[in-house]
Amino acid sequence: MSSRMLGCLVLWLFAAGVHAQVAACGAQTDFSTRYQLYGGYSFLSNSINGVSGFHQPLNGYEVAFAIPPWHGLRYKMNLFQYHGSNLGATEHPYFVLAGGQYGRNLGKEYAFVEALAGIGNVNADWGANKTVGDTASFSAILGGGVDTPLSNRFALRVQGDFQYAYFKQNASQNPVTGVPVYVPGLPNYFGRISTGLVWRF
Repeated sequence: MSSRMLGCLVLWLFAAGVHAQVAACGAQTDFSTRYQLYGGYSFLSNSINGVSGFHQPLNGYEVAFAIPPWHGLRYKMNLFQYHGSNLGATEHPYFVLAGGQYGRNLGKEYAFVEALAGIGNVNADWGANKTVGDTASFSAILGGGVDTPLSNRFALRVQGDFQYAYFKQNASQNPVTGVPVYVPGLPNYFGRISTGLVWRF
């Protein structure tokens, strides 16, 4: 998805949320019992090749879908992608995760925690100076957030997550055993912040 298309999607979701808020005249319903479709901005604390002293955050977007809950627990699927550059290389990592989200209403707000796992993928030449590295990695996140209602259909979400992902990159190979020697210091723990609109239907 291009940055222009993403911008249009976010603006459309925002406009729809404002319109629905005015039309509903502030009416409130139980947000916790509906399907959830989320879209918004996402921030990753470091780039894939961001070794110590060369940290560079990445910006991107996030899309998530969750089914109605059973005793507060719902199944959730999540896609997020980032774009940026560091150490002479352009990076386009994306992650597809699924897992559980547990939430409760706290007054007007809906608060939740989540634990998701899945896979990550990145372009092959993500290493420093466009050197080639692994393109796939296991990934998992643990975090939570708060939905603040804007209307009877839309809410504003703010969330933060702790993420694990490790993309390896070969530095050399042991001439005797043939075992690869990996580049040291590559990050495998990240912080994530995301905000956007949730459509409850």
